[in-house]
Amino acid sequence: MLHSEILFYVLVPIVAFLYAAVGHGGASGYLALMAFFSFAPDFIRPTALLLNLAVSLIAFIQYYRQGHFDWKLFWPFALASVPAAFIGGMLVVDADIYKKVLAVLLFFSVIRLLNFRKRETNQTVHPHLLFSLVIGASIGFLSGLIGIGGGIILSPVILLLHWADMKRTAAVSALFIFVNSLAGLAGLFTKGFQVETQMIWMLLIAFAGGALGSYFGAGHFENKKLKWILAIVLVIASVKLMMV
Repeated sequence: MLHSEILFYVLVPIVAFLYAAVGHGGASGYLALMAFFSFAPDFIRPTALLLNLAVSLIAFIQYYRQGHFDWKLFWPFALASVPAAFIGGMLVVDADIYKKVLAVLLFFSVIRLLNFRKRETNQTVHPHLLFSLVIGASIGFLSGLIGIGGGIILSPVILLLHWADMKRTAAVSALFIFVNSLAGLAGLFTKGFQVETQMIWMLLIAFAGGALGSYFGAGHFENKKLKWILAIVLVIASVKLMMV
């Protein structure tokens, strides 16, 4: 039992490191870990959201300090996603089908990311405002519907449509995840959610892993290495979605 607990606390900062390096909070990874180590269902969701909030915040701060954040790219996604996520969360549907479909789409994104042309262009195009709003609303609605973080969808969309390079994508995704996680956590507080001592310890070690990951991701890792890390993150999220 002790060895299992030690292993869990070793894996949490590793997951946080990988996700934060590409501007993600890590909710999918934390959910998978806690489910694997048999945490109580009532404990898993709020804890994953809390860790997601902290890690995405430190990731955003690191990327912002390095000058990678693009406000014009970010705000339409966030403006449309938050209310759409709220609506999606109110619906009661069989989410299993949606999760399996999303897992397949994420695997497709991994294949596309790892098969970029060798002479990859640095030129990007700015999306039309209406298109950004539609994408943001769609991601928010899907996130609320099946209970996932929107970053694992937003990042590959931005990259594959050439709306930003890897580091700008990470910066935008980090803040996108933060605002959506904040909204979700606020909803939990209205239902009487309380922070437990174990959550605090998990938060501290996840924050440490996230701080280190975002530090290297924002200022030291090249775009090619970040794409490989993002691919790993998407595979983790895909496997988690297929298993639940």
